[in-house]
Formats: sequence, structure tokens, C-alpha cells
Amino acid sequence: MSPGVLDEILCGLHPVKNPNIIVGLDTPDDSAVYKINENTALVQTVDFFTPIVDDPYVFGQIAAANSLSDIYAMGAEPITALNLVAFPTDKLDKSILKEILRGGMDKMAEAGVCLIGGHSIDDPEIKYGLAVTGLVHPEKVLTKQGARTGDAVLITKPLGIGIIATALKAGMASSSAVQDITNAMVMLNKTASEVIQDIGVNACTDITGFGLIGHAIEVARSSSKAVCLHASTVPVFKDALEYASMGLVPMGAQNNRNFYDPCVVYKEHISPEMKDILYDPQTSGGLFITVDPEKKDRLIERCKERKVEVFLVGEVLDEPAEKIVIEK
Repeated sequence: MSPGVLDEILCGLHPVKNPNIIVGLDTPDDSAVYKINENTALVQTVDFFTPIVDDPYVFGQIAAANSLSDIYAMGAEPITALNLVAFPTDKLDKSILKEILRGGMDKMAEAGVCLIGGHSIDDPEIKYGLAVTGLVHPEKVLTKQGARTGDAVLITKPLGIGIIATALKAGMASSSAVQDITNAMVMLNKTASEVIQDIGVNACTDITGFGLIGHAIEVARSSSKAVCLHASTVPVFKDALEYASMGLVPMGAQNNRNFYDPCVVYKEHISPEMKDILYDPQTSGGLFITVDPEKKDRLIERCKERKVEVFLVGEVLDEPAEKIVIEK
């Protein structure tokens, strides 16, 4: 759903309040968090979408990794999942659905997550995802609200997935570019989450449909800070800039630009293609992390030891509050 649309729909609706809700609709984040006792909180999320690649098994892996990512972004450990399935059983061979589910189950097994049920419907369009439950200590929940002035800003996967996926749909993407984004999308954020929990960071979210700028703005607003991004240090998948220059940019990127651009301050000229990258919607993207500068090098080194890519892309500023500043 486009940025802002859901906020408009929910305006005036009043859900039941509960003092045990640590993170809910009042403080929107990647997952909801409900405190069970002094040592345990329940973390819940749900996500599903239409196929982004042709291979049903790989699609199942991507959809599962994407759903699990919201739990990892909260610093939690996923424990159980429910399948959400829409499939045209009268039009497509059921073996396709079996491969989708096999891909999802294999990714859940990698995460140590038990599939315990789900729900399926007949639908003209394939959709798949998970409702995931995790656990975390109530005092160790990671949210978008904790960014502090001077924090280093890091991300854990390159950008350009939406643009390359658009080129794929147009039959113009190279096999190497498709393989690059596929490898990234099926990669769990599990190890990255373990590292940041061990080091201790101030704020975290995952980069998905609202692009880097959209999710950076969520952190800036939640923390009443500004985030400065250095465009020259933002990692980009090979060929994504070329495809953007050819106009192979998803509608979601334009929607993100229309909604978030008033919150962006451009200190220097940024090419149209790089702006497309910054607004590009990601599927199963990396984590967006803010960390005390004295912990930055230790976090980078620990990620290197655990074979997790991590990229320093900016810092948190005190002003202009709730804005994104873009520099070269």
C-alpha cells in the first residue's frame, strides 16, 4: 500500500488499549510487541506479496525471508510461523504451489522456525507470505525510536532490487543482475540481527517497500532527529543504475518519491538515477541501523567475521529534525 494511505484509513479508528503492548499502532514499527512477563515479550508480524521471480521455489524462499525480516529488525528470535497462501487452483498446476511452500519451509528451517499452520484461499493471483511470532526480552526490543545525535548509520544489503526486478519483468535484466538480487533476497537477516544484539545499537528497521529514504524518514520521525545519507557510499547492485537510466523504475519508487520528497534536503546535486535508487522499494532488503560512533568499528568488524556485508552510509543529526539530508 502506498505511503500514507494506511495512516489515512486508520485515522479515527480506535483499537483496544492494553498496558502490556510495548509496540503497537501508537508507535508503528516493523512488528508488534506484547510483554508477557518481566523477561519475555511476544513479537508478531505478517507479510505477503505476489511473485517477484519466476521460480516458485525461490519465490517461496524470498517471501519467507522477507516475512522473517521484521522479527529480526526488532532484535527478536522468530519461533513459529503460519503460511498465508492465495493460489488459482483451477488455472495452475498444484505442483507450483507445492514448490512455493517447499521454498518457504526450507527458509523457515534455516531460521529454526516451526511452521504450525496457516490459511489458503483460491485467488486469481498468486500471493504468499507468513505470519511470524518471535520472542525477545522486553528491555532488548529494537525500534525506530532510539536514534541519537552522532550515531553512525549502516545498512546490510545493497539497493536496487525493485529496479532490477522491473528490468526482469521487461525481459531486459542480465542473468548476473538477477542472480545478485536473488542471492540477497533469500538471505536471512538472522546473523546481522545477532550481531547488532551482541554489540548493542540504538535504532533498527529493515529496508523494504518505502526504500532507503522512506525507512530513514521513519527512523528520523520516530527519534525526532535528522538522518544524513551520503549518496556516494550507498551500495548499489550492479546494473541497477543503468536500468534506472533506461526508465526501468517501479511505480513504487515514484510513489515513494511523491510522498517523501518534501522531507528531503538535497545539499548537493544527485543524479536522477541515484535518486531512483534511494527511493527504490526493496523486497527482503537489509537492516538499517544506527549505532554509537564508538561502537561502529566493532560492529563492522563483527559483521566481517560473521560474513555479513555492512555499509556505512551516513550519520544521525540533531537538525533539521525529521528530515533526510542527502550529500554526496
